[in-house]
Amino acid sequence: MIPRATYRLQFTPTFGFDDAAALAPYLAKLGVSHLYASPYLKARPGSTHGYDIVDHNALNEELGGADAFARMNAALKANGLGQILDFVPNHMGVGGADNPIWLDVLEWGQDSVHSGWFDIDWNPDRPDLKEAVLIPFLGEQYGAELEAGKLQLKYDAEAGSFAVWAYDAHKLPVSPLHYATILGAGSRRLERLGDEFSTLPNWRPGEHARAEELKRDLADETRRDPAFAKAIEAAVARFNGQAGDAASWSRLDALIRLQHWRPAHFRVAADDINYRRFFNIAELAGLRMEVPRVFDDSHRLVFSLLADGTIDGLRIDHIDGLLDPKGYLERLRARAPATPDNQPFYLVIEKILAEHEKLRTEWPVQGTTGYEVTNLLLGVMIDARNETAFSRIYANFSGETKGFNRILRECKKRIMDTEMAGELNGLARDIVRIAMQKPATADFTRNLLRRAIREIVANFPVYRTYLDFEGEPTWFDRFTVDQAITQARKSEGTIDPSVYEFLRAVLTGDLVAEPRSGYSRSAALRSAMKLQQYSGPVMAKGLEDTAFYRYNRFIALNEVGGHPQHFELPLDTFHKANAERAKLWPNSMLGTSTHDTKRGEDARARLAALSEIPDEWAVQLAAWGKLLQLEEQQGDPEAAPDRNDIYAILQTLVGTWPPELLDAPAAGSEAMKTYAERVKGAITKAMREAKVHSSWSAPNADYEEKTLSFIDNALTGALATDFLPAFLPFARRVAELGVQNSLVQTVLKLTLPGVPDIYQGTELWDLSMVDPDNRRPVDFSQRETMLGELAATDGNTMSSLLSDWRDGRIKLAVLVRLLKLRRDFAELFGGGEYIPVQIEGGKEAILGYRRRHGSTDILVAVARFPARRAANPLDIDCRIALPETKGGTWTDVLTGRTWDGRDISSADAFRHLPVAVLVRAE
Repeated sequence: MIPRATYRLQFTPTFGFDDAAALAPYLAKLGVSHLYASPYLKARPGSTHGYDIVDHNALNEELGGADAFARMNAALKANGLGQILDFVPNHMGVGGADNPIWLDVLEWGQDSVHSGWFDIDWNPDRPDLKEAVLIPFLGEQYGAELEAGKLQLKYDAEAGSFAVWAYDAHKLPVSPLHYATILGAGSRRLERLGDEFSTLPNWRPGEHARAEELKRDLADETRRDPAFAKAIEAAVARFNGQAGDAASWSRLDALIRLQHWRPAHFRVAADDINYRRFFNIAELAGLRMEVPRVFDDSHRLVFSLLADGTIDGLRIDHIDGLLDPKGYLERLRARAPATPDNQPFYLVIEKILAEHEKLRTEWPVQGTTGYEVTNLLLGVMIDARNETAFSRIYANFSGETKGFNRILRECKKRIMDTEMAGELNGLARDIVRIAMQKPATADFTRNLLRRAIREIVANFPVYRTYLDFEGEPTWFDRFTVDQAITQARKSEGTIDPSVYEFLRAVLTGDLVAEPRSGYSRSAALRSAMKLQQYSGPVMAKGLEDTAFYRYNRFIALNEVGGHPQHFELPLDTFHKANAERAKLWPNSMLGTSTHDTKRGEDARARLAALSEIPDEWAVQLAAWGKLLQLEEQQGDPEAAPDRNDIYAILQTLVGTWPPELLDAPAAGSEAMKTYAERVKGAITKAMREAKVHSSWSAPNADYEEKTLSFIDNALTGALATDFLPAFLPFARRVAELGVQNSLVQTVLKLTLPGVPDIYQGTELWDLSMVDPDNRRPVDFSQRETMLGELAATDGNTMSSLLSDWRDGRIKLAVLVRLLKLRRDFAELFGGGEYIPVQIEGGKEAILGYRRRHGSTDILVAVARFPARRAANPLDIDCRIALPETKGGTWTDVLTGRTWDGRDISSADAFRHLPVAVLVRAE
């Protein structure tokens, strides 16, 4: 079943299946067709997001378990709602003691039946990691933590097993082959059992089963005989030394060196990690979904949910993380069971499309999760005429003059040099082995190839290309590789051109395109695919998690899938993108807020209004600067916070200031303190992500403390008395303009081709900041009450709701009416045409289009640029052309007003609201 509209819910230990069940009647009344659920398979204990899955075939008990899950599903069905699940195939949560598959790999190494599940390099350069996995979970260096007693050998009496525990949190299983080392010869029974464990290789291929038998024997003996239990306790004690006495831990150190894992300080991961991670997160280990058994085992539960109709579709998380995205999607379609209605299940992917990149039409999906639409809607609200003014204001205030593309390249290189250097080293090692297979390339050294790969990835214009095992690149992949290499040769011309040409051949598959190339075809293609798999996270970390926090010219543009270097989005581009979606991806998801967006949809809409008034913004900055005593920092490179960070802070305040605090709030009020804490949380993350003055791996406490004190002083402290009265009038003005943009954004999302998604709580104003702020608990009781009160609104009521905009009911009212419209005209919105509408006079301020299916016709018109229109109201000659018909009346579904004729005056159409959605009745 294709969704009509979805509602995203974030499941957490404090919001589980029963909570979602209780919301089912509300969601049905709101008008969506599907609950869009965050991951709810078994995750690490306490997970607040669900993406750290430890078992793909079990539900998360912390959300209520199977019984609560059944109650939720029953409530959804009873209210006519379907369900879409956010599924995570790329990685699993590791560390802790909760992932049995990972623990089995640590226990048995390459001999584990699960060793092929994870993308582990069992033969890296570091000698002590051959046939072992680096475990970079220590807070200090290994030797220091060992001496401090933070690593302890422990015996599990119930399981009859031994493990080293780090901080009593991370379980590192001891290989059964080394149990004899622990048990020793303290008694005949210990010696006998130890001998049995040491002879496990004789039981191959059944050594794992034999080990489990011996563990059970060990557990049984422990339960039966207290003396035996004491003997094991004493054996374990010999390995655990005294804190502060390094020599006393030598026995445990020797045991650890025998294992299939190596504990290390977390910073070691950057250079020596030998398993693929989700980005640079060591606690999320990459899965090899290209392996059939891994795929089959990971999809058993989700396939059963599709088969019995519990879920109607999937959102695939982080598709670019997979080695072969297209192959995965094709396998997903081919192996998924028949659904109850025998229709293909709904399938969308989380895919960030770079500028000028298109979703692959050969991929068997309905579309993406909508980041491109997020930025498309923002783009038509931003006044491109003022880009130069904002560039000048930013440079004058902050002193920053670097262009965004230069910053992005620098950030990507920093990521490759620090957080993801280990992966780069591995790629260079694998590709130099290929180069050595023929004399023509045998002299390409590893260091030379590493430098060239680094430069190419730094200049990659998209997240990744998609060469697969067939070895046939698309024209766009070939164009992308050529573009990256051309730029790399310009930025790093000291590398011999033949090295770049060799890498071009690797990345396009040309190296092995012909028989008898002299190179290993499988090795060359796999290396190219691994390089593609690497370029994606480098882009994500360099762009979204670094450059977006350094380049603060206009932070609304610093959004996932966004392009901060460009203000302009021509209306022709907007219309073309929507017409293309209507033709190719009519059921793609339309999103404006997600758990990953950098700021809430209404915060972006408010900042879009700011783009119209650069002169006022510049005046305010100068005034606020004096009140905040910024002149004292002028020219001081050591000042904290620096002026670039202050510029981001001030934009954040304008964009996210709560409506209830717009009227002279007391600086010391609880509401102000709560808001200040939220801002400080977001700015702390921004400082660490920017990696200029601080970072996650090495927080700069002094800089951070001074920056957070600056925020406190401005909002609740010594400077608030002067700053707030000066700030609030401007904040109110921008907020009121932003409301009009928010309504425009809402109407566009609900009427464009695609499936609109409402992120939890955003049916009212969404002025959230970056996560975890955007995952705060939602007051659903407030929303249910408001929905009940809006049951009988009319046009005049809509006007009054707009006047009293601060409570958000105007947004809810528009949303509800348009969701009902989508239900009433499901065929039109599911597959209708998209046709731009002609605007006569003043067309730049008005955007219009039609949705048509058969004889059904809907016309949508919205008024852009509220500040410009306030200064120069729409002229009566600015008219919206109605399509030529045999007659009939056009009715605005939002206000109930009606029109006849061939066109409508824009001033009349937008008399009550800056939006109009007209339906023609014969």
